[in-house]
Amino acid sequence: MAFSSFLILTSLCIAGREALSVSDCGAFARRPEYTDISVVCGTSSIHLAIQICPVVYTGYNESLLILNRIRGDVSCQGTLDTSVTPPVVKFSFPIREGNACGSNFLTTSAPGTGIFSDFSNIQSVNVSGVIRSFDPTIGTITYNAELKYYYSCAYPLEYLINNTQVDVSSSSIALKDNNGSFISTLSMALYKDINYTTPLILPAVGVELRTNVYVEVVASNLTSQYFVLLDRCYASVNPQPANSTIFNLFVSCSIDQLTTMLENGESQKARFFFPAFRFIEQQNETISTYYLHCITRLCERSTCSTFKQCNRRKRSTETMVVQDSITEPSVLTVAIKAKKDNSIQHKEEALSGGQSDGKGASVGLGIAVAVLVVIGVAAFLMAASFYRKLKRLS
Repeated sequence: MAFSSFLILTSLCIAGREALSVSDCGAFARRPEYTDISVVCGTSSIHLAIQICPVVYTGYNESLLILNRIRGDVSCQGTLDTSVTPPVVKFSFPIREGNACGSNFLTTSAPGTGIFSDFSNIQSVNVSGVIRSFDPTIGTITYNAELKYYYSCAYPLEYLINNTQVDVSSSSIALKDNNGSFISTLSMALYKDINYTTPLILPAVGVELRTNVYVEVVASNLTSQYFVLLDRCYASVNPQPANSTIFNLFVSCSIDQLTTMLENGESQKARFFFPAFRFIEQQNETISTYYLHCITRLCERSTCSTFKQCNRRKRSTETMVVQDSITEPSVLTVAIKAKKDNSIQHKEEALSGGQSDGKGASVGLGIAVAVLVVIGVAAFLMAASFYRKLKRLS
């Protein structure tokens, strides 16, 4: 951007107090640069900070920086912060369409790649806008250069939640904000009841086979315009499913017959449950430990229904080996430990099974002997009858 070489070294009065002057800025008074704006793309709000001294050097102050041409709305005005060095003017607004201080929302779609290659429509939303200087000069000409500070935050709307440890009272883990990501709002927790009130605490010896495991994925502190939609959840033998045997609990509308979907794409939480199982390749281990992963989509409330349609590319719900490596740095992890056997039940079944087998064998042998006796008697009678006929003829 071009700036006028003519500087206005005057101080303007703002709201009854004197604004920063060039002399107040000292060494920080200079021409504006492209790096004067910093953008923090939070999970529920976007935060902007612009160095104020270059603004003052150009002839303006914080009250003359207008966010997306919105004037008169106090919530969209900048706030001067002189407690930091160099001093800045700060803007903060929520990520909600219609309430984001005039920001533009653009949702784009592209085919999935890498770990999302099963899905043909991966969405991202871009939130952007501009802060412009307002020139108060009255007259035909001005010597003030126009200032424009553009900001943009791109948020992917598809995330992989990996789960590896669940031997604590809750598997929900809070992560710190990542710029341009909603991953820190997502958490996965396991429960032992269908009302999702009692967290599932996995015993050291593992959970009983066929015990229902209730899974909930929640978006917390997320702008209300997005719902949670689970695209795919699967279990793997290893924490990172690269070169690991996996089992799909569901992929889109293809749901394993023992998996029950309770809520998906209807609010900021998704819920399903499945009976605890074990991987056959772990049959020699006392406890079968496997890891739950969910590919989670954040969809706009009005469009979630379109992603629930069953006409997208998907894998079948069967055991397979995945070669893809997972490189996402921000993941949540939970492990599910299932008992190989209940030793007490196993002994009881062995005893009762042995007795049953013995009785069954005895009954079978008795029937076989009876049949043979009947056949023998019938053969003897037929032979005797045939003998008598021959004797008469002779």
